[in-house]
Amino acid sequence: MLATGLIAIESTIIATAVPSIVKDLGGFAQFPWLFSVYLLAQAVSVPVYAKLADTVGRTPIILTGIGLFLLGSILCGFAWDMTSLIVFRAVQGLGAGAVLPVSVTIAGDIYTVRERAKAQGYLASVWAISSVVGPTLGGLFSQYLDWRWIFFVNIPLCLLAAYMLRRHHKETIERTNHRVDIAGASVLTVGLTLVILAVLEGGNAWDWLSWQSLTAFGTGAVLLVIFGFIEQRAAEPVLPLTIFRRRLITTTSLISLGVGAILVGLTSFVPTFLEVSAGATPLVGGLAVAALTLGWPITASQSGRIYLRVGFRPTALMGLATSVAGALMLWASAGTPNAFLVAGSCFVVGLGLGLVATPTLIAAQSSVQWEERGVVTGANMFMRSIGSAVGVAVFGAIANSVIARSGGPDSAAAVQSGSSAVFLAVIIAAALTIVAGLVMPAVRAPAA
Repeated sequence: MLATGLIAIESTIIATAVPSIVKDLGGFAQFPWLFSVYLLAQAVSVPVYAKLADTVGRTPIILTGIGLFLLGSILCGFAWDMTSLIVFRAVQGLGAGAVLPVSVTIAGDIYTVRERAKAQGYLASVWAISSVVGPTLGGLFSQYLDWRWIFFVNIPLCLLAAYMLRRHHKETIERTNHRVDIAGASVLTVGLTLVILAVLEGGNAWDWLSWQSLTAFGTGAVLLVIFGFIEQRAAEPVLPLTIFRRRLITTTSLISLGVGAILVGLTSFVPTFLEVSAGATPLVGGLAVAALTLGWPITASQSGRIYLRVGFRPTALMGLATSVAGALMLWASAGTPNAFLVAGSCFVVGLGLGLVATPTLIAAQSSVQWEERGVVTGANMFMRSIGSAVGVAVFGAIANSVIARSGGPDSAAAVQSGSSAVFLAVIIAAALTIVAGLVMPAVRAPAA
């Protein structure tokens, strides 16, 4: 929970400090990269760390992630311009890519299937707390101290998390000679970097059909095909593609993809929708989104009682149906913006996602042994990152298109229309995720 808290707070604390950062360092046109490069570095490194966690153990990898995150935080605090800050955010992202999947994998190792839902609920509660604490700390540091403290505050937190893990997490590793899949890891990282970069920046930094976009997509796609051939020949592949021959792994990964898209669709557009359409303050807009992360751990922590009784698939389908209902409420109320209705709708979506994300992850984990659990967990969380990256691009393109036709970004009515279109797209994404849930094998939770 301490290690996860590092990443959770960092995901929310920087947003409220952006105006102060831009005022001090300049580079307003570059500031979106503060988020993009962090997400990019995190997403492309997850499969590599997940495989290494199965090879050399969980503790060395999560401590490496905390160390990189600590280094990135210190460097960010001393950044001298926007470019250097962006580079150092990438270092933070590389650390986050290790911390998140390995934290969840450790929970899968040390708890039984019966206990695991409650443990995952505790981990989810960290995000709920951070959704309130992060923006508040960011605002306080920016207003009363200095924006650099949003990074320096990570120093004692990283040291405490590393100390607690080093002291309390004990694991027994069978020492054998391993062949590190350097070629596969390198090609996968570069290929994913190019594809995710094209998705994140298409329609923003360059046009979708520009040479930059086509080159990034084309080269990235070719490298990913090459990666597939490399993994077939590798002695110890960094991402064994054979795991996706199992229907349970494939369907739970697709569900995770949908969860990522739903999350980013709401967290990215709800605050702007409320601030422009309803005249809400940034704090109110942030709290409306926080309602989503408050609902998530409530159901995540209790999902074990449900999936132990009815199975993983029915539990996930109940959650998806609840998420669709919440998204429908949000879309239906978009014509008459109201902060309370929006927060209530986000809360319902969060309740649903708690019944989706946790049972599907535990279903995937419980289907494999220790030596594959890291890879399976990493694949699940990697797909969620990909869903978020693709969601940012698709929902952003939809919003920009509708807003441009309806009067431009300075028009409250245009922003309202664009946000409504995004909320409708979220409903569609949730409905498509239900299809993956229906195809998911009907496996029962093991007794232990």
